[in-house]
Amino acid sequence: MTKDLTSGSPMRLILNFTVPTLFGLLFQQFYNMVDAMIVGKLLGSQALGAVGATGSINFFVIGFCLGVCSGFAIPVAQKMGARDYPQMRRYVANAAYLSAGVALVLTVITGIFCRDILAAMDTPADLFADANAYIFVIFMGIPVVFLYNLLACVIRALGDSRTPVYFLALSSGLNIVLDLAFILLCNWGVAGAAIATVTSQTVSALACLLYMVRRFPILHVTREESRPSLDACKALCAMGVPMGLQYSITAIGSIVLQTSVNGLGSLYVTAVATGSKVYQLLACPFDAMGSAMATYCGQNVGAGRLDRLRQGVRACSILGAVYALIAFVAMLFLAPQATMLFLDPAEGGLETLVSLTTRYILTLSAFFFPLALVNILRFSIQGMGFGFFAILAGVLEMIARTVVGHFFVPVMGYPAACFASPAAWICADLFLIPACLGCIAHLRRRSPTADMEVISKSAVSTQ
Repeated sequence: MTKDLTSGSPMRLILNFTVPTLFGLLFQQFYNMVDAMIVGKLLGSQALGAVGATGSINFFVIGFCLGVCSGFAIPVAQKMGARDYPQMRRYVANAAYLSAGVALVLTVITGIFCRDILAAMDTPADLFADANAYIFVIFMGIPVVFLYNLLACVIRALGDSRTPVYFLALSSGLNIVLDLAFILLCNWGVAGAAIATVTSQTVSALACLLYMVRRFPILHVTREESRPSLDACKALCAMGVPMGLQYSITAIGSIVLQTSVNGLGSLYVTAVATGSKVYQLLACPFDAMGSAMATYCGQNVGAGRLDRLRQGVRACSILGAVYALIAFVAMLFLAPQATMLFLDPAEGGLETLVSLTTRYILTLSAFFFPLALVNILRFSIQGMGFGFFAILAGVLEMIARTVVGHFFVPVMGYPAACFASPAAWICADLFLIPACLGCIAHLRRRSPTADMEVISKSAVSTQ
């Protein structure tokens, strides 16, 4: 059930790892997409705007959870590459303890301050009640988010990017059924969509846990390995906390931008919300490439195969460039149709909304290659063990979005809001490109004989 990424063609390995991960991310996006489609078509564009108004704060909190889980998986991948299985299992056990504690704290804090956060973001009054009902339920599901993502990230760290997909596919289908049941039959409104999402995530997480216990004997910890370890917790936090903060710091800029868009009125909030749903779907391949590179670089650093780092980054960048071009060309022809996936054609006055949403989608998709580099380089650096650089990249993205949101959106209006994310991606790349090259060079200087040692061991093992 595991896969070694330390030998073989980097392009083939990364592509084979990326494709199953992509399907998993697509299924995960279905949670949000189906919510948006059903809410928009059954409850109207204003309800969709309410869900969209929570997007930045949702990313701020849930993004931190995802980042922490991804960071916790880096030491696991490195020990997997080094074939140090006892220490790998010790990391997994301590990651579970840390995740449980962080999940509890976040759930309590977000539950208490949910309304205050939405008020501070200047959420439009006509959207406030639905926005609060939706995001409160999502925040109550934080423990489930931690459970599933920690399990999925650990399994991917072992080289298996397929298993998590199966459970997401099951829960995505369940999410559709529950969305319709809770909104149409129970008449729970946008809160019903959130409850359906959390319930479906719970099913996915528990199924993944049961399967992992039964089918991954390499993860069966002994009593000694399951004991809390301060050293293991320090190593995990050194990777998980910076990666989680990177997501949250990036989200601060998104919150400032969302606050500025809120000030433009409900029409623009809905346009950005609708366009963001399309963008999130289109951006899934870049997230999958980042996940693949974190595992690829982690395993190769653990195995001492430093010669393969630059090869992997180059191969994945080519994949990112090809997909970025395909996605932009597709949106040139299909952006209006993609917008209508989330809107009710029978609702009046959609022409302006569709036009605004199309402009947003086309602007973002024109800069998809810089976005590809952000994901590929940032996760590669994480996999190599340099978690601090992820925070710096997040700070640059935050600054760019904050400057555009605070200074340009009030003056230039909606066009500035469309260019905020591309500006953030470009600023991050200006740092990440030399940082990634520098990290590779540093590793090779620190261990110039690592590659030759691995080659020698491989030769001896085949004799």
